Amino acid sequence: MAKEKRPNFLIIVADDLGYSDIGCFGSEINTPNLDKLAQNGARFTNYYTAAACSPTRAMLLSGTDNHIAGLGIMNEQKGMDPERWDVPGHEGYLNHSVAALSELLQDGGYHTLMSGKWHLGLKPEHNPHVRGFDRSYALLPGGSNHYGWEPQLDPKEDWKFFGGGTTLLYTEDGVESVPEANLEANPDGFFSSDSYTDKLIGYLDQRTEDEKEKPFFAFLPFSAPHWPLQCPKESREKYRGVYDEGPDALRLKRLEALKRMGIVKEDVVPHEVVAPPAIPEWKDMTEYQRKQSAAAMEAYAGMVDNIDVNLGKVFDYLKSIDKFDDTFIIFMSDNGAEGAAYEAFPVMGPNLMSIIDAYYDNSVENIGQPNSFVWYGPRWAAASTAPSRMYKMWSTEGGIKVPLVVHYPGFDKQKQGGELIRSFATVMDLCPTILELAGVQHPAPQGSKGVFRGREVVSMRGKSWVPFMTGSEASQTALDAIHDGTTSMGWELFGRAAVRQGRWKLVHVGPPAKGREDGKWQLYDIEQDPGEIEDLSEGMPKKYDEMISIWEEYRQATGVVWGMSIKFGFDKPKSKPEEESDDPVTQTQAWMEVRKDKSLDDTDK
Repeated sequence: MAKEKRPNFLIIVADDLGYSDIGCFGSEINTPNLDKLAQNGARFTNYYTAAACSPTRAMLLSGTDNHIAGLGIMNEQKGMDPERWDVPGHEGYLNHSVAALSELLQDGGYHTLMSGKWHLGLKPEHNPHVRGFDRSYALLPGGSNHYGWEPQLDPKEDWKFFGGGTTLLYTEDGVESVPEANLEANPDGFFSSDSYTDKLIGYLDQRTEDEKEKPFFAFLPFSAPHWPLQCPKESREKYRGVYDEGPDALRLKRLEALKRMGIVKEDVVPHEVVAPPAIPEWKDMTEYQRKQSAAAMEAYAGMVDNIDVNLGKVFDYLKSIDKFDDTFIIFMSDNGAEGAAYEAFPVMGPNLMSIIDAYYDNSVENIGQPNSFVWYGPRWAAASTAPSRMYKMWSTEGGIKVPLVVHYPGFDKQKQGGELIRSFATVMDLCPTILELAGVQHPAPQGSKGVFRGREVVSMRGKSWVPFMTGSEASQTALDAIHDGTTSMGWELFGRAAVRQGRWKLVHVGPPAKGREDGKWQLYDIEQDPGEIEDLSEGMPKKYDEMISIWEEYRQATGVVWGMSIKFGFDKPKSKPEEESDDPVTQTQAWMEVRKDKSLDDTDK
């Protein structure tokens, strides 16, 4: 492929965005820029990632399984059982057994840029600056206050953090870069999505003449709408009152929208909402709790709305420099919606609730502000993952099936123009797709090892979409148009697992996610039963055994450390009743007690 004809690339990742959280996937949230991108591009309806943030990012940048690329276990959880995960592929960062997409494109003549959440290593040797990015502004850990306010990191404080923790949140080109805390929510001050976007546009604008001669690879991974749910007041006020009917009503509206759009079948049967007994239904909450919960969802919607506003800025800039139509654009989420406070990330550690109790105010009127710290819980998450089961951190459909928008005028017109692509596809496919479009060869042949920058690297497991997206013979409605019916894919995180081949999926989760009490796997026909409701394992023993064999092949090929599901937990805030569980799902509502108006009686609100 001639150098001058090589496309630019813009890869956009939203953090913990649910399946139906943008307009073109059935949402009431205003996302006109993404909707227009989808109208002129394509939506993939069966696109899969890992069940959590950093494993997905590792798969995206390596083209291979997270258990090979270093994120078989997330850094935040590795310390829970360090001996178990003291094996290759489970380092907790993007290891050097893979050639990162950014490195390959950098060596292939691309100008490589990144602005946003990295989450692939905290140490200097794992920084994006040394993994192929010419310019980078990176949030290193899994999350942070979106306004740059981290009171718990004050040296005078004595909070404990995982593995000794980190006070290094941001780097620019590998050098520490501390944003000024924007506690007043000044529009000109730091806010994650605004600042990441402005920084990326700045990098593009600041290119030298020589750099402008090169095509660019731009990576824009937002940390929104990951909790804490915070955004500008004008963004969340657009949604004031929209969620006052509660999550179950929203779930029904989203499902109907998905049906109207043809994204799911008219007769789809959604999985029931799964939430622990300690998480009350909407009707059982006090009036004040409902106000708090709705306010959290309003802040979430505002964060998604704000992402779209920022993408409009990026698209307008690309058009202003006449590069929009020359750019392959991807928008995706990194996993399913966040249903619980699972990630005690390095800047919070196991003291999460105590830190919130010490510094934050989660009164209704303050939710969404820099000094509020809330998340929205399993019932709101279920509204955006419907008809699927569960949400982030689970190997069920709700944890791993995400929205994807692809826009590139170089693709066949039948695969753009608002089309729905129903073929099974995975985040591992992005790396081989981009490399093929860029005319860059991966150093490791399929199924073998190779040498890159003086080190041995593994090959990719994903498959390029280029033959499918540039050809007119393959149907966009066929499940096996990209990966044929013999191709299999596996998932595993924290002892929760799944394997897929064609329409068949084998799932292993515990009883809290409606798994089997006897610990056996569940078998589903996902094409007919996307809600994972009818377990076919007893009635189809031959297919069950066949899928178990495929799981074992996957486990051995990728180095999965298979064992008991790990238990998550945080400490309890001082104001929390002693009898409450410390399970993070149960703690979903604990933030509601952290407010400045505690003298008011909940029963009267």
